[in-house]
Amino acid sequence: MTVDWPTYNEALVKRGEILLDLSLLQSWGDELQEMNRGKEGGRYRYSRSLIELQASLRACFKLAYRQLEGLTRALSRWEPRLKAPTTTTGRRANALDVALEPRLDPERPVTIAVDASGIKVADRGEWMRTKWKMRRGFLKIHIAVDVETKQIVALEVTDERTGDGVMLVPLVEQARRRCQVEGVIGDGAYDSRVNFQYLDDEGIGAAIKVRRNSSRRARGCPARRRVVETQLGDPEGWKERVGYCRRWMAETAFSVFKRVFGEHVAARSFPNMVREMVLKASLYNLFMSLNLSV
Repeated sequence: MTVDWPTYNEALVKRGEILLDLSLLQSWGDELQEMNRGKEGGRYRYSRSLIELQASLRACFKLAYRQLEGLTRALSRWEPRLKAPTTTTGRRANALDVALEPRLDPERPVTIAVDASGIKVADRGEWMRTKWKMRRGFLKIHIAVDVETKQIVALEVTDERTGDGVMLVPLVEQARRRCQVEGVIGDGAYDSRVNFQYLDDEGIGAAIKVRRNSSRRARGCPARRRVVETQLGDPEGWKERVGYCRRWMAETAFSVFKRVFGEHVAARSFPNMVREMVLKASLYNLFMSLNLSV
């Protein structure tokens, strides 16, 4: 595979441009006027665009809210309209309703790869956890990734006790609201009769790896039996026919996600943790879309 390095490098440069996009100042007054129309109580003084900008900078550069305030204050020295909120930022950022918004062609059938990974709920070092026996657990992030564009088309956040397999149906249902899902690729964690039957009923191809000791009996799910017979009879041929190697797109997404945004969340309550993960996933999708447009 030949990589167009100049194009790839330009896409990486553009990530910095969109993170510090101050075009929001052009519509600052109009946006505030619209936000305050019909509002009861105190008026908004800072636009939603500014809060989104600050939340994005916090997610990418792992800034504390006071550091974020200082950064905005420094920028305001060159642009007085860019006021620096104080305690407003944290409250407004935690209330943002952010969507994944993958940039997809609605007419193109999509094959998704599903997977899950853990995210720490605290940024304590290993020494602290070992020395003081401190353990706060972790979140489990379940994603569905378009294998062509590497964009996240569905995301669910659960606690660490939730199994991967039970989240396949919610992920596919969420993905179908955004695109036409024609196939699902998953590892053995998603091998269950419930999942195979659901995908078969919906007319979605199932490229899910089954256990080596799987029974060839249907037991109420002929769809899984067909896959078992084909897969165990010629595993390498099955992988090639269904494109099972594309499952690594989900692994790649997690790798990029954690390298860019870190392996822990800054929020403390579960609802805010979910919002933080959705915000990061939306930024990830924006970054991936740049690779397609440059």
